[in-house]
Amino acid sequence: MNPRIHPGGPPEDRRPVRLPGVLRPGFNPGGVVIIPLISLLILTALVFLLSKTPSRTLFFFFFGPFRNMYNLGNMLNNAVPLILGGLGVSIAMKAGRLNLGGEGQIYSGAFIATITALSLPRWGFFGGLCAVLAGAAASGLTAALSGIWKARWNTSELITTFLISNTLILITNYLVGGPFLDPETSLISTRKIAPALRLPLILPPSNLSAAAFIALAAVAAVYIFFGRTKFGYELRMAGANELFARYGGINTKLNTVLAMFLSGAFYGLAGGLAVTGTYYGTIKEFSAGLGWNGLAAALIARFYPAALIPASVFLAWIGSGARIAMQNSDITYEVAFIVQSVIFFLATSMSLRSVFTGKPRP
Repeated sequence: MNPRIHPGGPPEDRRPVRLPGVLRPGFNPGGVVIIPLISLLILTALVFLLSKTPSRTLFFFFFGPFRNMYNLGNMLNNAVPLILGGLGVSIAMKAGRLNLGGEGQIYSGAFIATITALSLPRWGFFGGLCAVLAGAAASGLTAALSGIWKARWNTSELITTFLISNTLILITNYLVGGPFLDPETSLISTRKIAPALRLPLILPPSNLSAAAFIALAAVAAVYIFFGRTKFGYELRMAGANELFARYGGINTKLNTVLAMFLSGAFYGLAGGLAVTGTYYGTIKEFSAGLGWNGLAAALIARFYPAALIPASVFLAWIGSGARIAMQNSDITYEVAFIVQSVIFFLATSMSLRSVFTGKPRP
């Protein structure tokens, strides 16, 4: 008789149980390091191929964002919406869903925050707070709509969030360029919100504001939410195995709606903070690319909240470096888009799955 099999009982197996990736408490930082390194190597090769002065171009690309407080502060400020957008993507992914509506949710959230702030010019700090919360709630509701369709009719949230996002962008473009256009500015923009509703600057003369602290607090809150709360555990369980979660008594349909709401709310929070901390109004299509870059940051971080901070700063550094290099050398800004495309490819590549999860490739 096999000594590992006991009559009348289950077979004995002392092998450790491997939890699914979204439930495993540990985190392998290898992927967070290897993707930026490969991207930077490709970037360097592109500069040598495309630039007539590669050494000058690389100097401004790598060190330009750190040469003064203005460049440094703006680079860090550009990372704020990427952190918040990455949190939105991560919440949806931890629950087994995918929110591709970040572009429209940031943009529409910023617009709702703007018109709320414009209607509360004398409320000061509380007016700014109401504006940001209104933007987050509005974007959360649009994302929750996709969650409702998923729970009710099993409609793909990947498709519905993308389609709703495009619709929101078109509607917001009309509102910003039409009924709410500020005739006193040369930009296609709404009126500016009152100074009393704006977030204080941290590193003048740059645009870095107190929104950076809010983003860091949001990362800590999401980390605690997933690691220390019952609802966070239920979301992770549903994302790991929805059928098993149902047998465990978890309302997976309700969790789908709530996860999508939270995902959209973080995108809307990014838009609201962009209004109260950076632009002080809604400029037409100011958020172009922010939703996809937030997704890229989440892919680099493998949806781990704390890793979103270095991943977002890295992407902001790429964008700022490309812009500064363009101003001081013969390279174009499109090189940043090439690097971002490489990041998307590497982060979704099956060949790097073993780096992220510790599992061998199939």
